[in-house]
Amino acid sequence: MIQSKMNLKKQLFHWLFLFGLAFLCFSCGTDQPAEDQSDDINAWFDEQHEAYLQKSPLRLTSLGRKDLYDQIDDLSEEAEAERLAWWENSVAEMKSRFDYDLLDPQTQLSYDLWIYQKDMAEAEAAFRRHNYVFHQMGGMHTNLPNMLINFHKVDDTSDLNALINRIKETGRANLQMLERAKLQTEQGIRPPKFAYETVITQTKALISGKPFTEEDKGAPLWNDAIGKMEALQEAGKISEEEAETFRGQIETALVEHFQPAYEELIAWLESELPELEDTPTGVSRHPNGMEYYQHQLRSSTTNDLTAEEIHQIGLDEVDRILGEMMAIKEQVGFEGDLKAFFDFVNTDSQFFYPNTDEGRQGYLDDSKAFLDTLTEKLPDYFGLLPKAQLQVRRVEAFREQDGAPQHYMQGTPDGSRPGTYYVHLSDMKSMPKSTMEGVAYHEGNPGHHMQISIAQELESLPQFRTQLFFNSYVEGWALYSEILAKEMGGYQNPYYDFGRLVNEIWRAIRLVVDTGLHAKDWKEVDAIQYFSENSSISAGAIKAEVRRYMVMPGQATGYKIGMLKIQELRQYAERELGDDFDIKAFHDVMLGGGALPLNLLEKEVNRWVMDVKQN
Repeated sequence: MIQSKMNLKKQLFHWLFLFGLAFLCFSCGTDQPAEDQSDDINAWFDEQHEAYLQKSPLRLTSLGRKDLYDQIDDLSEEAEAERLAWWENSVAEMKSRFDYDLLDPQTQLSYDLWIYQKDMAEAEAAFRRHNYVFHQMGGMHTNLPNMLINFHKVDDTSDLNALINRIKETGRANLQMLERAKLQTEQGIRPPKFAYETVITQTKALISGKPFTEEDKGAPLWNDAIGKMEALQEAGKISEEEAETFRGQIETALVEHFQPAYEELIAWLESELPELEDTPTGVSRHPNGMEYYQHQLRSSTTNDLTAEEIHQIGLDEVDRILGEMMAIKEQVGFEGDLKAFFDFVNTDSQFFYPNTDEGRQGYLDDSKAFLDTLTEKLPDYFGLLPKAQLQVRRVEAFREQDGAPQHYMQGTPDGSRPGTYYVHLSDMKSMPKSTMEGVAYHEGNPGHHMQISIAQELESLPQFRTQLFFNSYVEGWALYSEILAKEMGGYQNPYYDFGRLVNEIWRAIRLVVDTGLHAKDWKEVDAIQYFSENSSISAGAIKAEVRRYMVMPGQATGYKIGMLKIQELRQYAERELGDDFDIKAFHDVMLGGGALPLNLLEKEVNRWVMDVKQN
């Protein structure tokens, strides 16, 4: 929208110049206006972005492309250093070729974002060995199989050959990550013991079953590859003889390349267990730990708040939300204090599905029903709407964890793969009905699915901006969406509205607990106690959450900080514009520029408010 206005202004300027204004410039002795460089730099951005994408076969696959389809990224420290050097050279070239003052406002924002990415890459490089390589929340040991199963499509024999080669490549990639974990250990940086214990379980599950053992069931990658091969056979694209050859190649790739690397990883992880702490504090215990944590906070929140400031914001928000929870307790007529109400919501059978396949399907069906109902109301609150489809699925068995948080996996920009809301359903006692509705809005519409899909579908911006991810913006928007859904008619059941507050206080507690663990010497037991005293979240979910914060320092702080900034910007716009405030226009400004750091998002909202006032 902004770009088209700028193009219209440029066309009008050139028309006036040609039909009568040239003599004014000549007679007063002024120079001819310099040429706008926006189109040129946007073309350059696309060229640079494509060059960067070609360094990551996995990223290309996630976008639905088949370039470098038989390869997996170089995951070594050397390759990471080369990518940083590329960023530095690219920014230097941009500054030498293009004049910031000759760009329209939206393109100036792209210029700022290009530099921001380079600056963050430089800051990250300084703490290259501080991020835990393997932990229960992720790592290449599970990310690579997940990518091959869910992202690598097989439409013909060349795709199947590429998949087989990638299975082989997973061995090399995991050994590169193992080498990085060893380098990290040499610096005295190790995760808590529970992290490696879970990674060992996850890794063993990937090499359990055919063709690794004599079990009847197949291992995850074997089942996936054989299923894709059989689909080609059923479609008449390969013969029985060719299928048998492919079956042997798949087995060889798994047994001779995939399995040895995973067994080596397991052996090393098990050798490390005696060295790991059962009850560690956060990353402040590591060399340069506090400096690293402040970097993580800056990266996650895209601002300069200190750990102490974030801790206090969390305490204040917890107090406010507890007051709103009390109001709902009184609304439903519950007799007893808030702690008793927490216990009631946590234990009463009406708030849980049965721990059966029927109960699990019920959770998926009801989540989809909430999303379908709210999606119909989106045009009343948004001008920009996503084209991509959304599906709700259970997490694959090899990476499913009791009580682990639900999450969203984006689709492809062309819509060939829908966005997916993933749910952990192995323990239904950790998945209460009361929070189900709010989580669905967070992960689906108007949350992650809507924001990320719209960003990917934007055609007026350079391609790199359609794929940016800033934690405080992306997660802040999703958390803002939870309360926006109430404006849109969600949470008709007061217990589900209470569940919305459970979700929100969860994110406020994160500010307290994350900073407590990593900047105030809290241990796991301290974090669990604070969490338990101030929320109705189940014990299993609390434990999983606290352990998440311990291995991903700072990441969880972006949600609430981002939400508060978005709410602040909306209140500012409503106050400044009064009757001229348009909720659909505001939301389009929030989503129409892709993901942004919070300071640049504020700049965009301020510019929009001034434009509305002037017009």
